[in-house]
Amino acid sequence: MTRTGQNPWRQWMPAAVAAGAIGAAALVVPLTANAAVDLPDKTAAEVLELVRDKSVDAFSGTVEQTSNLGLPDLSALGGSVGGGGVGGSGSNSDGDSETSPASAAVELLTGSHTAQVFVSGKDQARLQVLDQLDERNVIRNGNELWYYNSDENEAFHAVIEDHQEHDAGTSAPNDLADRLLAKIDPTTEVTVGSDRMVAGRAVYDLVLTPRSADTLVQAVSVAVDGETGLPLGVTVTADGSSDPAFSSTFTDISYAEPDAGLFTFTPPEGATVTEIEPEDHGEHQRSHEHQKPDGEKPTVIGEGWDAVVVLAAGQQEIPDELAQLSTPVESGRLVSTTLVNVLITDDGRILAGSVTPERLQAVAAQQ
Repeated sequence: MTRTGQNPWRQWMPAAVAAGAIGAAALVVPLTANAAVDLPDKTAAEVLELVRDKSVDAFSGTVEQTSNLGLPDLSALGGSVGGGGVGGSGSNSDGDSETSPASAAVELLTGSHTAQVFVSGKDQARLQVLDQLDERNVIRNGNELWYYNSDENEAFHAVIEDHQEHDAGTSAPNDLADRLLAKIDPTTEVTVGSDRMVAGRAVYDLVLTPRSADTLVQAVSVAVDGETGLPLGVTVTADGSSDPAFSSTFTDISYAEPDAGLFTFTPPEGATVTEIEPEDHGEHQRSHEHQKPDGEKPTVIGEGWDAVVVLAAGQQEIPDELAQLSTPVESGRLVSTTLVNVLITDDGRILAGSVTPERLQAVAAQQ
């Protein structure tokens, strides 16, 4: 069964959630020393240069993710929260079963997950999220992009236009770490910790410590392969805690070229396939952006670790999943995790950041 997507962003959201969340999972790695390591001494600047000069463009590996964000583990609920997670389903007003992007995001950020990661060059990548009863795949092969959920036997397909900029590595640890390291500024102290082992590779431990009293982040550690310069992961520790708030590990990694067949995908028999039309979406998006008043765009208050994203009232529908996880506070409701806080004000605004509730409330009062 094939259908054409009439609302591309809504239909494609599960794929974006899967890619983004599992990409972040691949990035966040507990740097447990499983053997004595003694790499040549390097300064923080030299380790950053090692990352910039890396030449690896093909790798594969297994990623194990666990989360300790202070949210309930929803992975065992089968997608029942708010109408269905990535691996479950819910009902809309028409009685049809559909995946809830908000449930997908919450489910992927709680509990434990295993993923297989395959990358070959800039235009071939595959992420396989393997849970107990289902499998989710995000596949990029040249200008084709697929998302498939085995539990619902449902696939989404899009053809990427030549002028669109896409990088297969955006869901892999190296690209995500590059983005993180590119944002280093005077608000961050950068040091090199003890050498460690990750997936049998000797790594430098690049430690980023925020110079901020308002952020929830205590430190971020980036594991950099001492030979190839490829970032193998990151550990994020919340303020006041010694355990990782979000962690995952490459239990194995190979720099051999993955089999080309891994990037070819054919939907199984009986699968429902939704075709996402990039041309229609592009025209709709350009028209929408042209008509949308500047005041409706999200704004960012502050910089670096203290940044707060503010969405105007009515700009974003508040998912039921988010409301269910919130608690009452002065002037609104708060969704609190160890690394991110979200304030939903009584007048309908949404403020989010890796900052304290007091920081969010202060920003809300100034707007």
